[in-house]
Amino acid sequence: MKKLVAGNWKMNGSLAANAALLDALRVHLTKPVACDVALCVPAPYLAQVQALVQGSGMVLGAQDVSAYESGAYTGEFSAAMLQDFGVRYAIVGHSERRQFHQETDALVAIKAQRALAAGITPIVCVGETLAEREAGLTFEVVKRQLAAVVHLNGHCISEIVLAYEPVWAIGTGKTASPQEAQAVHLVLRQQLQAASERADRVRIVYGGSMNAANAASLLAEHDIDGGLIGGASLKAPDFLAIVQAAQ
Repeated sequence: MKKLVAGNWKMNGSLAANAALLDALRVHLTKPVACDVALCVPAPYLAQVQALVQGSGMVLGAQDVSAYESGAYTGEFSAAMLQDFGVRYAIVGHSERRQFHQETDALVAIKAQRALAAGITPIVCVGETLAEREAGLTFEVVKRQLAAVVHLNGHCISEIVLAYEPVWAIGTGKTASPQEAQAVHLVLRQQLQAASERADRVRIVYGGSMNAANAASLLAEHDIDGGLIGGASLKAPDFLAIVQAAQ
């Protein structure tokens, strides 16, 4: 299957900086691109980036989606609203949302359901903290997080993207070794296969400080189908190097 490289800009960007970054990326990421490339941008910039990716080999992604369809939920944005902007992917359950916004496994599952119902592919994030890894709980944690999503969305679980993002490796410069990451990806793959006959369609991407230097070695592993890229997605040369490694 085609690998997926999804940039997560987090809470970064400005109109000027976004335009400059997209100008640099568009030079190289014209159609066709041998892997799928998405840019998950802050909500205020969806309209700007929607216009800037037109005609390129990139598609638009969001960093979250509401668990509600509409109504009195100030500050939230629904899957239908994202659909209006041509959003193709939506990150759900990122560790920063789980940590700072107390998002539960059950809430993440509902958000994935909302995205799927709107024809948007959820990038479902799972991952363990350093304390959980040191306690030998990595597999238990990620399987629990995925199980909630499978329980609610089992009939269409093959339509998600799964992102393994060890919390201890996000924004720290630390990265799981290719072998460590592959071991977790394999466990997740087996869990998906037990849930669906079509599970082999699910891309499982790695999301813990993947960068230009380590992308090729991570992407060479059998069950690593791409990357969810944080800081490196804000630097055109670094992001392009990761895309090149994925191709």
